[in-house]
Amino acid sequence: MAKRYRYLTGPDDSRFCDRVTEALNDGWELYGNPTLAYDSDTARMICGQAIVLESSEHAS
Repeated sequence: MAKRYRYLTGPDDSRFCDRVTEALNDGWELYGNPTLAYDSDTARMICGQAIVLESSEHAS
C-alpha cells in the first residue's frame, strides 16, 4: 500500500481550517504539527499542515 502526501498552505483564516477539515473528512490524516509563518509582504500569518492518505494505487 502506498501513501499519498500533501502539504496544505494558506492564510490563517477559517477557509484554511475548512480545507483541512474537508481533507480529514475525505480520509486524509494529519501528519506532524501545523506550521505558521509570517508573510511580511502581505502582513499576515500563513498556515501549513501536512496530510497523508493510505492508497492502494501504485505510487509513481
